[in-house]
Amino acid sequence: MDADAAADFDSHVRKSLAWHFDPGTGSAFWLGKRQSLGFDPVADIQGADGLVRFPDLSAELRTVPVRDLIPRGLADRHFRVHESGGTTGAPARVVAGEGRLHMLRWAREVLLAGGLPPAGDWLCLGPSGPHIVGADVQRHAAMGGGLCHTVDLDPRWVKRAVTQGRGDLADAYVQHLLDQAETVLESQHIEVLSTTPPLLESLCGRPALLERVRRSVRAIIWSGTSASPETLRQLDEVYFPEARLIGVYGNTLMGLAPQRPPAPGDTHACVFETHPDTTLVEPVDEAGAVVPYGERGRVRLHLVSEEMFLPNVLERDTAVRVRAAPGARRDGLADLRPHREAGARDIVEGVY
Repeated sequence: MDADAAADFDSHVRKSLAWHFDPGTGSAFWLGKRQSLGFDPVADIQGADGLVRFPDLSAELRTVPVRDLIPRGLADRHFRVHESGGTTGAPARVVAGEGRLHMLRWAREVLLAGGLPPAGDWLCLGPSGPHIVGADVQRHAAMGGGLCHTVDLDPRWVKRAVTQGRGDLADAYVQHLLDQAETVLESQHIEVLSTTPPLLESLCGRPALLERVRRSVRAIIWSGTSASPETLRQLDEVYFPEARLIGVYGNTLMGLAPQRPPAPGDTHACVFETHPDTTLVEPVDEAGAVVPYGERGRVRLHLVSEEMFLPNVLERDTAVRVRAAPGARRDGLADLRPHREAGARDIVEGVY
């Protein structure tokens, strides 16, 4: 992040803290935390560097009444409740209003620059329900005037089946999802397919379905789980050479980080970029220091928006830090992988 971008974000942080800790505009959640912080969040925090002084309170999002998360200054707005996938335990809940549209419009511009067709109908083969990704995909389709067909995926059920050693149930469920996708593709002209890498790999194992996708789909948006560089290469070059394969990193807490177009010097085929106005995502080492470019670190998130304030959240992922593309205001992230602590139980990604 260059000096101008850092100064802009520091200014945004100061304004946002004044908003979230003002008794007239802040949420009950953060106003209730103010006295226990041990510092004055408005007077003592002057920029992004100070956000690490806040405790990581993301675990409390599993139990806090969601109405306590809504800023009083936005009490007259409509909010939706969304939940995380529950990969590391009970799901966390957040609220999202129309402010998220600002991020989605920015993400659409990045996706268009990466080859997303500006119009056309979509098929979302992924989670809906409490998960924010389904709502986001439908909005992306609508921004281009497209309709969005959906095949719902319950990722928690799949993870439970895998955890219990019932891989046979998970496999049968995947085929059930693909059957529904094939029904849509048989009668509808789909130009954009949004799904996960494991489902894409399973799709490639069904020749008739693979051919239907190849015939009509012009772009495939993948998200939800990690994918190795070799998996992405095969999907791009072997199975879908006529379509644009575009990744989106993100989750319920942080929002979206779409794959940006290649930049000079890139050594990774897929580099993600976060929303510059509200989201700061940094790979950090065990001491919490941002790692040098080209090195891997655990993903640390600061979400600073008018609707939600989530500072200093350590995510379940690791990523390689990549220099910002020319003209971009945020560093890139590449080669996302699940974070594994020594001695800890492995994270089950399942199909999302």
